Amino acid sequence: MSKPQHGDRYVEGMATRRSVLGDAHVDRAEAAKTEFDIPFQELITEAAWSHVWSRPNITKRERSMITIALLAALKQDEEVAMHIRASVNTGATRDDIREALLHVAIYAGVPAANHAMKIARKTFDEMDAHAGKS
Repeated sequence: MSKPQHGDRYVEGMATRRSVLGDAHVDRAEAAKTEFDIPFQELITEAAWSHVWSRPNITKRERSMITIALLAALKQDEEVAMHIRASVNTGATRDDIREALLHVAIYAGVPAANHAMKIARKTFDEMDAHAGKS
């Protein structure tokens, strides 16, 4: 696999991605890249993590809450769990996440929020179990 040259947006995005998702997660994702999905990985690093997540207008905590709510509304289960795990790095609390999911119930539907609540509870339980093993 050839090593692509990266510009400032990619470097900024990767730094933000690491600060939110953690080095271990990003390292696993980077190790799993293939020639096929390199362009996609570059796109999300530059667009999501640099163009959006790196903006100074709102905090990472607020972005985390918005992201979790949107992903819950879209029923993106794996992404909801990933961003709930990332909340330890963004400052979004469990209370914040609950409030975001209450908004999902009203604006995107109770079934979507109910499902996301189940994912949140399971993810928090896993996080707590892992923290207990440390």
